[in-house]
Amino acid sequence: MRAVLVVNPKATTTSERSRDVLVRALRSEVDLSVRYTRRRGHAMVLAREAAEEGVDLVVTLGGDGTVNEVVNGLMTAEPPVRPDAGTRADQLPALATVPGGSTNVFARALGLPREWPEGASMILEGLRLGRHRIIGLGRADDRYFTFCAGFGLDAAVIHRVEQARRRGRVSTPALYLRSTMKQYFLGSDRRHPAITLERPGEPAEGELATVIIQNTAPWTYLGDREINPNPAASFDLGLDVLALRQLRVASTTRTVTQFLTGSPDPRGRQVLRLHDTAEFTLLSNRPQAFQLDGDYLGEREKVRFTSVPAALRVIC
Repeated sequence: MRAVLVVNPKATTTSERSRDVLVRALRSEVDLSVRYTRRRGHAMVLAREAAEEGVDLVVTLGGDGTVNEVVNGLMTAEPPVRPDAGTRADQLPALATVPGGSTNVFARALGLPREWPEGASMILEGLRLGRHRIIGLGRADDRYFTFCAGFGLDAAVIHRVEQARRRGRVSTPALYLRSTMKQYFLGSDRRHPAITLERPGEPAEGELATVIIQNTAPWTYLGDREINPNPAASFDLGLDVLALRQLRVASTTRTVTQFLTGSPDPRGRQVLRLHDTAEFTLLSNRPQAFQLDGDYLGEREKVRFTSVPAALRVIC
C-alpha cells in the first residue's frame, strides 16, 4: 500500500522526535512518503498531488485545519481510474488522521483518542484489519468541510482567537471563553439580526443573528467537554443547523447552557433547528464572519451549503 503523510510542522502537540516515531511506525505497515506543509493552503496541494499520483492512503499529522485542507485536496483531485472501484469514495485515497492540533474535533468525532500516540496506534490497527468507514461531508460554495461551519458570532470568535494566537497567545479553553465574551458584548450588533436562511420549496427564515452548521456531533470541545448544539448531527446524514433569532443575554445564556448539558436539546422561541438538511443558502444584508472546521475565512454576504453523502473513506 502506497501512502503519503502530510505533516504540519507547526502542529501544537507534536515534536520532531514524535514525528520520527510516527514515521517509523507507519513505514512498518505501508510504503510511505512524507511531505511537509510550508504555508496556508499547501496541504490542499499536497493531498491533490498524492491522489493524482494514485496513492492508496493519505495520512495527516496536524489539527483540524490541516485535515480540512487535505480533504479539499482529495475532493478536487482527478485520481487515476481504479477499475475495481465502484464509487467516487473508492476512487480516492483513504484518509487517516493522527491528531496533532489543540482540539482535534474531526479525529475525536471518528472515535479516535485525543492524544496522538493513542490515535496513531488505533489507525495502525485499522490498517492491519482493513477497518474503515464512509463519511459524508458538507460543502460551502466550492469548499468542503468535515464537521462544522459558522456564519456570524462563532466565526467572529474564531477570528478573535486567531488574532490572539498570532500575537503569541496559546489556544486554550480560557482564550475561547474570553474571546466569546468580548465578541458578544463588544463586537456584535445584537439588536439587528441580518441573516436569512432559504431552502428549496420552504418559506425563508429571516432575522437570524447567528448560524451554526454541523456535519457531525459534537460541534466542538471545551477541553474534554463536548459542546453539542445539534446532537443528532451525523456523518451519515445531511447537515444540521442551529440558528438564534436574537442574541439577548437571557435567551442566549439559556441556549448555551443547554449545549453543555449531558443530554443537549436546545429549544425555545429564539432557536431555529433543522435536521438532516440537503441544501440551504444563508444571505445577509451586511457582511458576516464565516468559518469552516474552525478556520476563519473572512466575511461573506451569501453562502450556499450542500450535503455531500458518502464522500470519503476514512481509517478509524
